[in-house]
Amino acid sequence: MTAGIPEFIPADVRARLRDLRLLARRPSGSPGFGGHPSRSRGAGLEFAQYRAYQQGDDPRQVDWKLHARSDRYYVREAERDSPLEVWLLIDATASMAQGDAARPGWSRLDAARGIAACVIELALRQGDRFGVVTIGGEGVAMVPAASGPRQRNRCLLHLHRLQAAGAWPAAAGLRAVGERIRPGALVLVLGDCFDEACVALAEQLSAARREVLTAQILTAEERDFPFRGGYRFTDPESGEEVLSDGASAREGFLERFAAARHALAARLAGQGIRHFEYFLDQPLDAPLRRLFGRASVDAGPERS
Repeated sequence: MTAGIPEFIPADVRARLRDLRLLARRPSGSPGFGGHPSRSRGAGLEFAQYRAYQQGDDPRQVDWKLHARSDRYYVREAERDSPLEVWLLIDATASMAQGDAARPGWSRLDAARGIAACVIELALRQGDRFGVVTIGGEGVAMVPAASGPRQRNRCLLHLHRLQAAGAWPAAAGLRAVGERIRPGALVLVLGDCFDEACVALAEQLSAARREVLTAQILTAEERDFPFRGGYRFTDPESGEEVLSDGASAREGFLERFAAARHALAARLAGQGIRHFEYFLDQPLDAPLRRLFGRASVDAGPERS
């Protein structure tokens, strides 16, 4: 990594990224060359269709064997390989500062930065365009989509300076997100998904023909609720406090938490959004392997 540029990806995770490839369900409409199918026709690798020869066509595209059989000139058209445009949309509100005793010194925001950095490396390797949107107490901040190593460095520096604070802005403050992210783009939402505004934004982007994936970043303590004895639980955004005995609250919490996770996954799946969970005690590449690994399944919500 270039001097001065933060390193978010451990060496072992970086090594495992080599067999992953970003894939979109929907074909890209962008011109150019990359690793993804495009709606546009032209020179490429995958055959699309024949059409009658027109003046100005490259003679090398004429199918001479078909001409010998039909005595007519036909041009072979192929799907043009096209770069994918990838956006990392990161929740940087106060709740993302929450850590976990299972992995001290590691917060939801740290995980979001690490997963985003992994996706950026994959996009860079494939020649794709990528950009970052962060949403927190200071509103919406963006690194516009571009490609190349300098763009990677811009994005990583933006992530490095990011602090978890405040709450989600009103819907009017999020309008610029939909305006900047083009139809056909792949959008990965990284956050705890506890804010209705976050979920609603993901649904709006999906309805507007963006391909949306949501990564719900959760603590191992939320999954296991290992607390014993008296505890004071505090909402980092509202400041609301709840006093409770850990052991007696465990069963009810886990039941309600599981129901809430299931309802969220079902809601997003109904909008065509691929949803998965990431817990802070898991490797950074675990969710990406479920989404983009060779054995990934293109159906239903991802569950841990």
